[in-house]
Amino acid sequence: MVPDVLVMTATPIPRTAAMTVYGDLDVSVLDELPPGRTPIVTKWANGPLMEQGAWATVRDEVAAGRQAYVVCPLIEESEKLEVASAQETFERLHHDELQGLRIALLHGRMPSSEKEAVMDAFRRGDIDVLVATTVIEVGVDVANATVMVIIDADRFGIAQLHQLRGRVGRGAHASTCWLVTQQVEGSNPRVEALVATTDGFELAEVDLDLRGEGTLMNTAQKGRSDLRLASLRRDRELVALAREVAFGIVDPDPMLDDNPLLLDELRLLFTADDEAFLFKS
Repeated sequence: MVPDVLVMTATPIPRTAAMTVYGDLDVSVLDELPPGRTPIVTKWANGPLMEQGAWATVRDEVAAGRQAYVVCPLIEESEKLEVASAQETFERLHHDELQGLRIALLHGRMPSSEKEAVMDAFRRGDIDVLVATTVIEVGVDVANATVMVIIDADRFGIAQLHQLRGRVGRGAHASTCWLVTQQVEGSNPRVEALVATTDGFELAEVDLDLRGEGTLMNTAQKGRSDLRLASLRRDRELVALAREVAFGIVDPDPMLDDNPLLLDELRLLFTADDEAFLFKS
């Protein structure tokens, strides 16, 4: 069968998972690394003492002829958010932890020509360490880059961390991703999930549990579900069974002519706006 519409996602998110289970979609899963890729080891640097291990990894990899990314949440300092800025991090690394290495800065406010020049130099190997914002999240493929350090990793969502991490491990060399956070006591579920697995589908399930599935009859992608009883997180097996039964009813009787009681119930439950949303989706 040739599909009429092909929906593709590199990083499943909770609402994507929900709509896949509930919706009229056939699913194909690509769960293998492309040829020539190596698994990525992910480590959590919880506080400044452990952070030194991340910079030691960067120095060792550069000494071996490899390259590194350092990712920061903001371009400039913010008084409201205690997060590292790319500019401040660039200056600090240049004069302290990574002194002597060839370091460059990349962020979204730079002119396009300047951004392209920096990326070209990084691809050529003229830059050892690229300090960047999330502009490198997609479309960047440098096989020689084997280490990534994400500053204030707990400020990012699971899907974004997974997407960023995918910038390394793109060649034959072993790669490492360091997730750096301020010193915290106890657990950090998002960071720990990234350390535990590189499987995007497993991470989507964790993200679903942490953030909620969002609404099925609206566009909210996280938070409380609008289902009255069932929950995608709690009742996955029951939802799959209900979906199978629903197809068994609707396939031979799309307009529910032979199921007038069910049709009446649906008309009570669904508004005209709900119906329009479902057909549009």
